[in-house]
Amino acid sequence: MAHLPDFNRDVFCILGLPFDRVSLADAERITRTAVLQRQRCFLSTPNLNFAIACLEDPQFRLSVIQSDLSIADGMPLIWIARATGLPINERVAGSSLFQSLRQAALPAGGEALRVYFFGGPPGVAQAASEKLNASASSMTAVGFDSPGFGSIEEMSDPVSIERINASGADFLVVALGAKKGQAWIQYNLPRLRVPLVSHLGAVVNFVAGTVSRAPVWAQKTGLEWLWRIKEEPKLWRRYWDDGVGLLTLLVDRVIPLAMAARRQTPVATQFEAAHMAVEEREGDCILRLSGAVGQANIGRLRALLPEAARSSSPLVVDCTGLGHLDSAALASLMLLYGACHAAKRPWAVLGVSPELRKQFELHCAEYLLQPSA
Repeated sequence: MAHLPDFNRDVFCILGLPFDRVSLADAERITRTAVLQRQRCFLSTPNLNFAIACLEDPQFRLSVIQSDLSIADGMPLIWIARATGLPINERVAGSSLFQSLRQAALPAGGEALRVYFFGGPPGVAQAASEKLNASASSMTAVGFDSPGFGSIEEMSDPVSIERINASGADFLVVALGAKKGQAWIQYNLPRLRVPLVSHLGAVVNFVAGTVSRAPVWAQKTGLEWLWRIKEEPKLWRRYWDDGVGLLTLLVDRVIPLAMAARRQTPVATQFEAAHMAVEEREGDCILRLSGAVGQANIGRLRALLPEAARSSSPLVVDCTGLGHLDSAALASLMLLYGACHAAKRPWAVLGVSPELRKQFELHCAEYLLQPSA
């Protein structure tokens, strides 16, 4: 059976992507546990640029949906969460998580976290490896590779993958550009034996010292982009495009969603009366939802999702009679959607009213309504 998501994750949908409600300390604990137990943890760190790109790139979006931990690496995402009433109020940057893991005190008898750097400009991965090992920390570099600028397949040759596996790394840090890095990880996860894997492009530069990270005040106020432009002037165009994209999303999606959330929130009795069930019928696995499904009764939905995910039948989400689906419910459905895609199971959502369709659209989750073969 394919790797199944942890449906008990406390996830919420922001701009069509699932985000875990975690603090920096939570993320450090989760990733350390994955390393200690040698369990796979594909960590994604979406920021605003990620989210905007995912709106137009289904495969890129799927890489976030199918990750094991998705943290909000961008203050604009936190602002959107606050505006729409979501309980995600702490930015957890991938760079901050790496630094936290690096600076943590080792327990008595504990071993340093073994890191492998893959990617980055020529020479940067080697410099990062050397600088990491030259400083006292709870990390040690066990290898590096600069594969150049080939295709995903060319950068995934058996020799490179075996070199990573043979290093005994606990943490594989990939730096190939966000889209290519996420795609490379997805392509190679079945062959990688490293428990913790993440695309953290800027981290390699920060560790190597080729780029300095913004001061804490800039990170916390959402002005890190100005510092990044100072350090890497070529990034100005990306931030300009992201700013224009954010304004469009605010007008078309975020503000209407915030207004709808204040105007149309169901009462407790509607959540209590909601019907949820999974059944096999006429060759399909049917997840039936009606009434109001959301944070107030999310435990009932989460309890059903593993059964729906383990089935080998085409998945049908029957929304006949479903009047309300909030960010928490949508994010949990995204995990199921990702599991179906990984297992190559057909996916369809039926019985969607115009009002419910509008809710999907305001959350940038209308792609869930598109059937897949």
